[in-house]
Amino acid sequence: MQLDLSNRVALVTGSTRGIGRDIAQTLAECGARVAVTGRDLARAEEVAGAIGPGAGGFAADMADSAGVARLVADVEERIGPIDILVNNAGLTRDNIVVRLKDEDWDEVLNANLRGAFVATRAASRGMMKRRWGRIINISSVVGLMGNKGQANYAASKAGLIALTKSVAKELGSRNVLVNAIAPGFIETEMTESMTADARSGLTAMIPLERLGKPRDVSAMVAFLASEHASYITGQVFVVDGGMVM
Repeated sequence: MQLDLSNRVALVTGSTRGIGRDIAQTLAECGARVAVTGRDLARAEEVAGAIGPGAGGFAADMADSAGVARLVADVEERIGPIDILVNNAGLTRDNIVVRLKDEDWDEVLNANLRGAFVATRAASRGMMKRRWGRIINISSVVGLMGNKGQANYAASKAGLIALTKSVAKELGSRNVLVNAIAPGFIETEMTESMTADARSGLTAMIPLERLGKPRDVSAMVAFLASEHASYITGQVFVVDGGMVM
C-alpha cells in the first residue's frame, strides 16, 4: 500500500527529537512538506534541513497560546495551508499528587493540552474552508490507564482523547478527520535513561516483549493522514505491543 501525501503540508509540533522527529521524517518520505517545531529554533532548522528541502524549521513554545497561533500563521505563510496537523508536543513534570506543585500541573496541562487546542483551533479554520484536513493527536496509554507520579501528564493525555472525539464530531461534516494515537513505551531518549532492571520489568508487561520504536507510531500517523483512512474519525489507536487490552 502506497501512502501518498504529495502536495500536502504537515505541521508536527514537538518534532525536533524522538517520536515527533520520526513522524516528521515519515510524512516527508510520503511526500508531504513538513513544518518541524521545537523551542530551539536552531535545532528545529537543523532537523528540517536533515529531513530535506521540503521541510522548514519553526520555534514554538506550546505553553504560549499566542505563540502557537502565530506558529500556525507562520507555517501557512512560509510553507502553505496546513492539511495535516499532528499535535505531538508534550512535556513531563512528574511527582506524586501530594507533592505536585501548582506550577508543574499548569505547565504540563498548558503545553500538552491547551497548546493542542490552540493549534487545532487555528489550523482547522482553513481545513474547513478547503473541506479536507487531518488532525492527529498523540496521546498516551497513561491517558487510558493512569500512572503513579504522572497525574498531570495522564490528565493532559486523557484530555487530548476527549478533545479528539469532540472536535471529530464538530468537523466531520467538513471532511476534517480527527483521531488520536496512544503510544505505549517507545524507545526514545527518555527510555534510554532507564536502568536495566526497570527496562526488564517494563518489557515483561508487554505481550510483544519489546519496547516500541518511533516508526511504530509514525507509520500509524502516516496512515491516518492518508486517503486510506478517509472513513475513520474520532478514534483512539493504541500502539503499545498489546500492553493495554
